[in-house]
Amino acid sequence: MRLLIQHQTEYRFTEPQTRVVQMLRLTPGSHIGQNIVHWRIDVDCDARLKHASDGFGNIISMLYLAGPVERIGLHVTGEVLTEDRAGVVSGAVETLPPAVFTRPTDLTAADDAIAAIAREHGGGSDDALTRAHRLTSAVHGLIRCRAERSTDVRKASEIVAAASGCSMDVAHVLVAAARAAGFAARFVTGYIYSGKAASAQTQAPHFWAEIDVPGYGWIGFDPANDHCPDERYIRVAKGLDFRDAAPISGARVGGGHEVLNIGIDVTLSQGQVQA
Repeated sequence: MRLLIQHQTEYRFTEPQTRVVQMLRLTPGSHIGQNIVHWRIDVDCDARLKHASDGFGNIISMLYLAGPVERIGLHVTGEVLTEDRAGVVSGAVETLPPAVFTRPTDLTAADDAIAAIAREHGGGSDDALTRAHRLTSAVHGLIRCRAERSTDVRKASEIVAAASGCSMDVAHVLVAAARAAGFAARFVTGYIYSGKAASAQTQAPHFWAEIDVPGYGWIGFDPANDHCPDERYIRVAKGLDFRDAAPISGARVGGGHEVLNIGIDVTLSQGQVQA
């Protein structure tokens, strides 16, 4: 597929800020099955952008603004060629060994309920790929996934107790259950094409997990939709949990509070016919 991305983010502050520093994980990399044709980040105010890579191999852009800052507008545009590889991640930048991703975090620690999911669906004598699929289906069936993103970043145990959450939440639960079952697993941020001729604008990126499956390597699993990522997905950033792969994070110096508006549109390139 040839996918077009429009991602707009606007911050408004109730009081002028003296200084704002943000880390942007908004730029995907090319790998087998995902080729970045072009990608651009525009800021509609006087700002400085510095590009680099973080410890996970994600492409980051550091955004620096000197005050007074009352508003920040970011506009990301891109075009990406994708193909269905059944979720298998090949040719991507890997800076860390899979063993790093066996470590639980505060957001992905397994409580008794998650440990029970891991034993029931991630154990047994079946091959590793079958067990990874079983875990994904179990999390999908256990948690009702909402389209809108949660306003708070919750722990996996809290999400299981509530039995409801967004794609970020169910991805955290799958990461926690996969690690409890003995897999290396990581959190992934990206975009998804809805499958319509022109998708309705959404208010958040899409989130899923990747599991290191013995004999196969890293494979994506989307518990929100109970399948592996295909040509409709654009993979942007990865980490131990959301905090490592958040599209935007940072700090500000100044009082008041901020109001955030996000709009994302993923469409097919003009002239392409959906299969």
